[in-house]
Amino acid sequence: MKLLGGYLADFIALLFPELCPACNTSLVAGEHVICSDCRYNLPFTNFHTQPGNIVAQQFYGKINVEYVYALYFFNKGGKVQNLMHHFKYNGMKQIGNVLGNIAGSQLKQNPIIDTVDYIIPVPLHKKRLQERGYNQSACFADGLAEKLNATVELNTLIRKKATATQTHKSRFARFENMQEVFAVDKPEQLAGKHVLLVDDIVTTGSTLEACGIELLKVPGLKLSIATIAYAE
Repeated sequence: MKLLGGYLADFIALLFPELCPACNTSLVAGEHVICSDCRYNLPFTNFHTQPGNIVAQQFYGKINVEYVYALYFFNKGGKVQNLMHHFKYNGMKQIGNVLGNIAGSQLKQNPIIDTVDYIIPVPLHKKRLQERGYNQSACFADGLAEKLNATVELNTLIRKKATATQTHKSRFARFENMQEVFAVDKPEQLAGKHVLLVDDIVTTGSTLEACGIELLKVPGLKLSIATIAYAE
């Protein structure tokens, strides 16, 4: 019976092959969600070994951060863009867990991240969350938490209002667009804690900056940032 089940699974896979969302090639036995070639050869930033990396520099003089990280470089038309499209718009939320695991394996090598108490994803507005069905940053946070000694916290950083898309806006316009969007509920829970704020893609950093401004109002809070990709 077990052998028959194996043949049936192989037959179904032949008719409806599971494809890698980054490169669109068929996954083979033992591969999960993302093919082995993409797992090892997507454009890693290696920011976990570069404390003063180019993303960290975006926040200098704006918010006080302990550590800033992005897993991949995002290039238009590249495999990371394919991956993120499937993740955000095609319902493949399992991608977030896989990428969180990969990022967590890198980040746990850093002693600064070892002190993180809470992982907080950038929240979606209730309307957007209802439309999409999940918060992609929360999926990434769950994957990170599996590798890091930290707890995902979904209820303290809240999004008070929906915002227009940030696409095609200048850095200043993006920052203005995010003013008074976020707030911290029950700040006493975060007092004196080290928070890892996570998002999917960072470009100008305006969304993360707006979140960071609110979080850093909490007494004694230390802030680090991690994202899946950095778009130059």
